[in-house]
Amino acid sequence: MKTLSVKVKPNSRTSSLEQIDDGWLAQIKSPPVDGKANAELIALIAEKFGCRKNQVTIKAGAGGRMKLVRIDD
Repeated sequence: MKTLSVKVKPNSRTSSLEQIDDGWLAQIKSPPVDGKANAELIALIAEKFGCRKNQVTIKAGAGGRMKLVRIDD
């Protein structure tokens, strides 16, 4: 099990996930409406770490830009 600190930037031109000094930076195409950005974030993290989407959960910060994301083994 891993826990990541992720800063999310919605409404970006491209979707990307990169490591920064104090965690991860996720640039998301989707707007932060109706959980669309969170769903895209989960898909992006699952793709990056080679796991299934149901293994990725947002533990804290679902409504904010700073999120705590857990990846189960």
